[in-house]
Amino acid sequence: MSIINYQLSIANSQTPKGRLHSIESFGTVDGPGIRFVAFFQGCPMRCAYCHNPDTWDPLRPVQYEMTPEELLAEVKRYKNFIRKGGVTCTGGEPLLQAPFLIEFLKRCQQEGFHTAIDTSGAIFNDTVKQALQHTDLVLLDIKAIDDTLHKQLTGHTRTANQQLLDYLQQIQKPTWIRHVVVPNSTDNDAHLTALAQHIAQYTMVKRVELLPYHTMGAFKYQELGIPNPLNGIPPLSAERKQNAIQIFKNILPCPIV
Repeated sequence: MSIINYQLSIANSQTPKGRLHSIESFGTVDGPGIRFVAFFQGCPMRCAYCHNPDTWDPLRPVQYEMTPEELLAEVKRYKNFIRKGGVTCTGGEPLLQAPFLIEFLKRCQQEGFHTAIDTSGAIFNDTVKQALQHTDLVLLDIKAIDDTLHKQLTGHTRTANQQLLDYLQQIQKPTWIRHVVVPNSTDNDAHLTALAQHIAQYTMVKRVELLPYHTMGAFKYQELGIPNPLNGIPPLSAERKQNAIQIFKNILPCPIV
């Protein structure tokens, strides 16, 4: 089944079930506070530095297949721990399962939980806009500001990502930007400066997270029998991460980490 047909099958389901790769009950890196994190299965992008290639295939066997109510019931088991944090939907790409995501986020907000979506911005349409109505915070990955480099890194153009970024500004949705800094690629002073200058135009951006490339997911490529595009590339050094942070701090007023 193609990605498009998969989206249509989910959209046409009267009681959509979410296909989840995994669940983390005490997440501390995907939004503010302690969070319940749901990792959605399926992603249209093929990022060269992805450390979760096992989340790409939307039809791969998963640990959890749940209705919005069932997933909410799981969240509520941890309500005393995440009350000052919230719920984050990540992946994979959660917006690939937007109809399920919408119903789940609605219920989370009705229960008083802070909601966040961590997205690559690979999908932008009216259904995505509807999901954003029930989202308190967006964690938006910007893979690259250069069109050619973006296509090389992800296999996709950056059109939808830019459209989503502009829409988040239009509706003034609180947003954290995430960017992976990769040696011999995005770890480039000119690239980082251009990206920081681009982000500086957007007043809804509250934080920028510069994520150092690491190799902890390399074994997954071997297990899946697929080539690792960055095989042999070393993790980003602490010095180069600090360099990237300083470049952003020189341009942006929001917190940079």
